[in-house]
This record gives sequence, C-alpha cells and structure tokens, in this order.
Amino acid sequence: MESRNNNNNNNNGFVNQSFVGSLNASTISIPGAYKTKDLTNGSKPDPVAPAAGAGAGAGAADNQPEAEAGAGQQGKQRASWNNDIEFLMSCIALSVGLGNVWRFPFTALENGGGAFVVPYLIVLILVGKPVYYMEMLLGQFSSRGSVKVYDFSPIMRGIGYGQVLATGIVTTYYATLMALTLRYFVDSFYPTLPWSYCRPEWGANCLDSGPQEASLTHAAQDAVRTTSAEFYFTNIILREKASIDDGIGYPSWSLALALAIAWVIIAGIMFKGVKSSGKASYFLALFPYVVMLILLVRALTLPGAFDGVLYFLRPQWHKLLEAQVWYAAVTQVFFSLAICFGNIIMYSSYNRFGQNIYRDANIVTTLDTFTSLLSGVIIFGILGNLAYENNTTDIASVVNGGPGLAFISYPDAIAKFKVLPQLFSVLFFLMLFVLGIGSNVGMASCLTTVIKDQFGHIKNWMIVVAIAVIGYLLGLLYITPGGQFVLNLLDFYGATFVALVLAIFELVAIGWIYGVKRLCRDVQFMLGIKTSLYYRLCWGVITPLLMFTILIYTLVQYEPLKYKDYTYQSGVYVFGWCLSAFGVGQVLFWAIPAVRRQPSNLSLWARIRKAFEPLPNWGPADPGTLKRYQLYVQEGQASAMFQRSSIWHKIYDNIFG
Repeated sequence: MESRNNNNNNNNGFVNQSFVGSLNASTISIPGAYKTKDLTNGSKPDPVAPAAGAGAGAGAADNQPEAEAGAGQQGKQRASWNNDIEFLMSCIALSVGLGNVWRFPFTALENGGGAFVVPYLIVLILVGKPVYYMEMLLGQFSSRGSVKVYDFSPIMRGIGYGQVLATGIVTTYYATLMALTLRYFVDSFYPTLPWSYCRPEWGANCLDSGPQEASLTHAAQDAVRTTSAEFYFTNIILREKASIDDGIGYPSWSLALALAIAWVIIAGIMFKGVKSSGKASYFLALFPYVVMLILLVRALTLPGAFDGVLYFLRPQWHKLLEAQVWYAAVTQVFFSLAICFGNIIMYSSYNRFGQNIYRDANIVTTLDTFTSLLSGVIIFGILGNLAYENNTTDIASVVNGGPGLAFISYPDAIAKFKVLPQLFSVLFFLMLFVLGIGSNVGMASCLTTVIKDQFGHIKNWMIVVAIAVIGYLLGLLYITPGGQFVLNLLDFYGATFVALVLAIFELVAIGWIYGVKRLCRDVQFMLGIKTSLYYRLCWGVITPLLMFTILIYTLVQYEPLKYKDYTYQSGVYVFGWCLSAFGVGQVLFWAIPAVRRQPSNLSLWARIRKAFEPLPNWGPADPGTLKRYQLYVQEGQASAMFQRSSIWHKIYDNIFG
C-alpha cells in the first residue's frame, strides 16, 4: 500500500538535503520525542523568515492579519500523549463503541445478513480507511484542533465549527445513553431482573421476558403481545408519553442522578487533558473485549446458537442490487469510525510529529470491523437460542430493532437465560457503559480542544467543568417523558444530516482546494513514505463521489421524520431544518471574515481567491521543522512553474502528481 523511504531515518520527518542546507544545524530539539519541557531547551527560536513564509502558499505580508489570528501556534508548548500506545488506545476507545455492539448486527439483519457484510467491507476500504488516515495526517502534521486545522484554507474554517456543533449535540445525548446504561447496570443486581416479569397495570397483553413454559409461549397466538422488557423501558425507565403536543414533561430523578455520575466520570477522565484521558484509555479500550470474549463463549454454547450465527453470515446476494444496503453500509462505517466529526483530527493533533499513523490508522479501522463482526456473532448466537427456546426458525421474529434496541431486545434476551442472568446482565451493561464512556470522552475532548485553541489562557479543568455542567443541563431534556422525541429530532437534523453535508465539504476542501498532491507531499515530509495510488484515488475521486451520492439518496428518499408512529408538528420540522441550515451555514458564516481579513487593496475576487490559500504559518508546530517545511514547499512550487497549466492537466497532476 505504502512504500517507505529507507534512506530517511530522521524522526523529524522526511528532509531532502538538497534544499535544507544549514537548517539541519538548528538547536531545536527533535519533535519526534515527547517533551514536557520547552521545545527549544531554553533558547529562543529564530523567527520564520518572510521569504520562507511566502513558500507556504501566501505572502506573509498579504496574509498578516489572518496569521496574527493564529499567532502563538508555533510559539507555545502543546500538550501531548505520554506515549504512542495511549494515542492508539484512545482512538480504539473512541471508534469502537455502541455502534459496533448493537447497531451493526441489526443493520446487517435488516439488509440481508451476510450480503450486508460484503458492501460494508467495500465501503470500509473506499471510505472508512482513507478518510480515517487523512484526518490523522492533518491533525498530526499541523498539531491543530478540528477548527484551526483549516488554516490550510481559512475560507473553509466554518466546516470545523459546523462539525463542532454536530459533535456537541451528539455529546449531550450520548451521555444520556450512559445514564440509561447505568440505570440498567444497577437494576441488574436485583435477585430477579426487574424487566423479566409483568406488572398488573400493564394488562393481559404483557408477555414475561423471563423463562416460561412452552404452553404459555403459545397461549395467545392471535393477540399481539408486548414483552415486559419493553414495558419496563417505556413505562418505568423513560415514563414515555404518547406525544409531546402538550410538552416534554420533567426529568426522571433516578436518570438525572445517573446522568450526573456519567458526567463526573467523563470530566474526571478529561480533567488533565490527554495526560489523564490517555491513562484511562487502556481500560476503556481493552475491558470491553474481555467482556465480549466471555459473552462469546457463553453465546456459542447455547442451544440453537449455531443457527443464529449462520443466519447472520448467510448471504442474500440479491440485496446487493438494492441502494438501501449500500446506504446502510456507508452510514455504518461513517458513524462507527467517528470520521468527519473532528474527533480524529483532535486526537492526532497531540501526537509527536513523526509517529507512524499509517500503521495506527490500519490497526483502528481493522479492529473496528473485527469488533462489529464479533458483536454480530455474539448477538445472533443469543438470538438463535431465543428462537430455539420459542420453537421457531425465524430469527428475525424474536427481536425488534430501533433506537431502544440496547434497552429492550438485549435485556429481553438476557432475562431468558436460565443460569445466572444477573451476572450476564451486569457484564453486558458494564461493557456498554465503558464503550460509551470511551466514545463520549473523545467527543467532549474535541470540544475542549477547540475552546483551548481559541482561548489558550483558560485552564483545561475550567473548560472541562463548564462542558460537563452545560452537557448535564442539556442532557436533562432527553430524560424527560418526551426526551426520546427530542433525541430523535436532534440526532437527524442536528447531527446526522449536518455531518454528512460537512463531510463532503471537508473532502473537497482537502482533496481539491488544499490538494491531494500537496497532502501527499506533506506525508512524505512527515513520515518519509510515498502515498499509494489507492489513497490518491480515494481522496480525490472515489470517496467524495460516494458521499455525494449518499447525500442525494438521502434527499430523494426523505420523508418527514417520525418517532414510532408520532408525526411532529409542522413547527418542529421548521426548527429541525433551521438547525441543519445553521450547522451547514457555518461554512458561509466563517468564510465572510476570512475574506475580509485579506489586504484591502485587492479586488473582491482576488481577496476570495487568497482566502483559499494556506496561512503563512501553516505547517508543523515546531519552528525549526516549519522552516524546513516552508523551504520544501517553495522548492515544489518552483518545479511546478514549468508544468502545463490546462485544467485537465491540473486535475491529473492533483491526483497522480
């Protein structure tokens, strides 16, 4: 895939001796090592020469106002991981989450079982791996968060702000899922699982989720019956209303307490930034696999488990011709890996400059896929047992999908275990809680990094506490009787749709405004490796086109959003689309000041064009490395002056140059 330059062993990145000259004699310490002291060892670094700055793509004098906005980026020490493994573990904890454990198996079920796995793997190769690697590269190369990373094209900085908005919305409701998980975790210690039996007030249509005699299973075949697990989740945990026309109600005190505990844990892990979250990442990344292995052994030893696993893996090839299957595969990869939300850029921005992120990106994306498949085997092994216990061969009939899947179908399945259901319930919900905390820490850290980059004088713990308090107060909305209605609305209009549109903007900005060719040169400078044709084609053509196709499919197939059978009032839809417009509109909103900061003596069109160019200080954070990079870019621009300038040649050169 990638060919490493064996002649370059410099941990500081690839440096071509022909144009570096005496700069190698710099007293700057090697940025390839993690440092807790001043990078310059007490010596003041030389200021970047204006001539070198011009080589970065824009004249230093011309872009001076914009450069001052990011002043100090190279001059101050940025926090970093304690070691390379902490970064890898943190990425695993972020990307391997609830989407792998409960979303993937049932997305596969709805889209042809084994037939879904084929397009899923194809999409992983064409979208997941290239974008994950690309975002890691930008973050590590620039040591900037998800907003400041757009210093490579200031007019596109609104993409970062829009992604922060989407991440903030997801962060607030994701924590409430942790509160629900914590509530179920505590309930699992009862001598009898509280969702395993019906209450009198639930009526005759309630069906015990716990083990029961076969004669009772078929007692009322003509009536549509609801399991006690669903009644428990809807009536006791959520206290859910039939509609929100008269308001959403008041928060549940037990869930409010659980939400507070979740945010205390999240804030505690983030308290000292990556120094503390990095240490916690070992447990957050590895513990879920311990539980999954225990559940795997148990699931595969259940009667009927083999039939369930076969159902999961047996392909239905005609499904490959359905657009919905490919749409489901793209969205699964997109949200499972947490790409295009700014989180990956944020985490990699704390790396040392020469870290081998090509290896790390491959490890995380492969492990994410493995976890999804492992979860599928576990879940369908359990479902095969449920079908066996109910004397049916229709695996799909024993479970319901949807947002409440983790809190209805799984508890219902666990309640049917005849041996130690409490133990497996405790392990399962503890695993879900740890998975969720790992992802939530990553998303909340993204918000912290953006604020810290903008207001460097504010202490990290103050930002963390503020985010936790605001996140908790907003999270109370989701634990009201109408909270799931609100969650469903904000998830689509504030997160999913906004992230999809901004992902396309991001891919175009990086692949065609900054340029695939220049990104590949940056990779060679930083890692000393040449980028393969596979990544070039994906970054430049395949991935953007595929994402654009998904967006068109989403708009064509759009129907007014519903929660269960409830249709929102028209004003709610107006609010939803306004929220989407606000998120996507950040691109235009932040483009205006980027243009206005350009020299006033230029025409409007010239100022717009200049706003697309990188800032003079764009590049590595270390001043010495930045000097070498600027000379490296200047040399590349000099050689480009002798190339043909036709539009088709520029397109070809951007991808293959």
